[in-house]
Amino acid sequence: MIAVSHVSMVLEAAGRSVTILDDVTVTIPAKQTVAIVGPSGSGKSTLLGLMAGLDRPTSGSIELDGVDITRMSETVMARFRRENIGYIFQSFHLIPTLTARENVAVPLELAGDPHAGARAAELLAAVGLADRMDHYPVQLSGGEQQRVAVARAFACRPPILLADEPTGNLDTATGTQVIELLLSLHRDHGTTLVLVTHDPALAGSMERVVSLRDGRIEADSLPPIGAHAGDSSA
Repeated sequence: MIAVSHVSMVLEAAGRSVTILDDVTVTIPAKQTVAIVGPSGSGKSTLLGLMAGLDRPTSGSIELDGVDITRMSETVMARFRRENIGYIFQSFHLIPTLTARENVAVPLELAGDPHAGARAAELLAAVGLADRMDHYPVQLSGGEQQRVAVARAFACRPPILLADEPTGNLDTATGTQVIELLLSLHRDHGTTLVLVTHDPALAGSMERVVSLRDGRIEADSLPPIGAHAGDSSA
């Protein structure tokens, strides 16, 4: 479960304080799929990054399965994140000097998995890249790079998968493939899936939609019946 309690994020810019998030409270049960939506500048990506422990809120707390990550040291947080959170960046963030297989193997090697290479190959085959695993990122299309990023995020089988605009840099057809891949990981492994998106179709495929505006939660609702993670027409 993800529990965000009275979280605010205030940054200093040009000599003044800018409020990015303002007293946000939201609880996400385990195994739920959630879309965070809202206009640009509403605080969506900031909230997702705080859930991942990539930054610390100015005030408030965030608990993952009862563990308050806002009180962790950087070293402890890095270890906790590796074991519990998979994070997918909009811009892929693949290491350009490593092959697809080597990119996916990185978190496994950090976790001490002696079979990191073999596990990485299995994951890439699972996302349809069995014939591309020895290619470098520059040799892959945008959709292929995103699938590598998904495989890497899921390498250590984290219970929580967070994605920031996972289809933002992809065409419609490729984006649909990535959505289906994320939902299949959720279905097959019971992963809690939280993503930020501007795409109404992607948001509608989630079980729950949380809308932000001006750093506050504007709405928190379930989509209409039929427009959820199990609906093949979404």
